[in-house]
Amino acid sequence: MSPKRIIIVGASSGIGYELAKLYIESGWEVGIAARRTEPLELLKQMSPAHVFISAIDVTTDLASVALQDLIDLMKGVDVYVHVAGIGYQNPDLEIEVELATIDTNAQGFTRLVDTAYQHMAQNGGGQIAIISSIAGTRGLGLAPAYSATKKFQNTYIEALAQLSSMQSHGICFTDIRPGFVDTPLLAGDYRYPMLLKAPQVARSIKKAISKRKRVIIIDWKYRILNFFWQLIPHGLWQKLSIGRLKGNAPSEQEDKPNA
Repeated sequence: MSPKRIIIVGASSGIGYELAKLYIESGWEVGIAARRTEPLELLKQMSPAHVFISAIDVTTDLASVALQDLIDLMKGVDVYVHVAGIGYQNPDLEIEVELATIDTNAQGFTRLVDTAYQHMAQNGGGQIAIISSIAGTRGLGLAPAYSATKKFQNTYIEALAQLSSMQSHGICFTDIRPGFVDTPLLAGDYRYPMLLKAPQVARSIKKAISKRKRVIIIDWKYRILNFFWQLIPHGLWQKLSIGRLKGNAPSEQEDKPNA
């Protein structure tokens, strides 16, 4: 049997980078994409004949074309993993920040996931996995657009899963919701609670994809946290000061590692 084919968009650092390494080491045909291609070249050196690189900015109209070109180059794709995204703490509601987050995490996300879906629907099915966040569980006051776009992603692939079933497209979906992950994108003075290591998270993600899990929260501490979050009444939730900081510490992420 020929190696399976996976495409990871947002593979230049953090979770996406570590996940790509695991699949390359496992002998898969691996397509990797990001705005910055320099880190991708290092991954390609691990297996030059089986790693394919594409420069993709999910916020541009050409992103869909670039993804389809990468799929064609690999002669198809069995698993598509969407990691790319950004996130900021934005208590001052700077409109540029909120709109940029929506552009990347909602519009860009939809643009690429739909492209993967349409290809799989026309070619016998496959699997779409997204790295979303537990932030989609409840609205976080410090990051309104981030929380909302994470919820959007959760709901969007839930709808696509139903659509695939209705139309017998044979596509399965995995919604992966990590908490805070220790990557350069979280560097700064603020100390994030229950910090996870990117290689550990990547291993959990690969396992969840192989088991075709529908929704998985990484890890057990965040599963407990998420359970109790959902039990808090709305009136009490709005009075909580979750993640109150001294100053405004942004957490931008190209490869989506955080809650």
